[in-house]
Amino acid sequence: MALRVLIADDQTLVRTGFRLILDAEDDIEVVAEAPDGEAAVRLARQLRPDVTLMDLRMPKVDGIRATELLAGPGVPDPLRVVVVTIYDLDENLHAALRAGACGFLLKDAGPRLLVEAVHVAARGESLVSPQITTRLLRDFARDGGPRTRPTTPTPLTARELDVALAVARGGTNAEIAQRLSITLSTVKSHLTSVQQKLGARNRTEVAIRMWEDGLVR
Repeated sequence: MALRVLIADDQTLVRTGFRLILDAEDDIEVVAEAPDGEAAVRLARQLRPDVTLMDLRMPKVDGIRATELLAGPGVPDPLRVVVVTIYDLDENLHAALRAGACGFLLKDAGPRLLVEAVHVAARGESLVSPQITTRLLRDFARDGGPRTRPTTPTPLTARELDVALAVARGGTNAEIAQRLSITLSTVKSHLTSVQQKLGARNRTEVAIRMWEDGLVR
């Protein structure tokens, strides 16, 4: 069954572009569009989409508040919300994640990453634009990481470590597959194993572990 997506953005051109990208996928269906945060909350509660793509700055109700109403602490049956914005600011990322967003994507990330973000969110996982992850990790390293060295070897196979290091450098699944000359499904399989072995909830935590262990410079 196709994943049902709601697009919330105050710009008609953006909504149309996202719809064209997503509707071209066999397993994704755009079920509604919302031009403001108030409509986004109303439609999402009514239609219960698998994933809501939420702009940050919209009239009536902004994207952070709309996300909080749909996915925030205290919501009894939270929805999966991915914030999609042009504003590449760390405070926006932090606010979105605190509000309950399961992903944070920049609008210039490209069609493939938009599609991947929908699939990742529908699986109950998290995705942050690779360029933002890389910048945050560089800030982390400059401010004091790696803080500790691992007392035991990293419990990953050689190929799993290759994938984990590529994630830490900001690579998308498609880019990692191309770089390592493996299939996309193999990348996903390795990443799932990496997260299980490291006790990481998402790829961002995998990347942080690589930096903490001093495996990335």
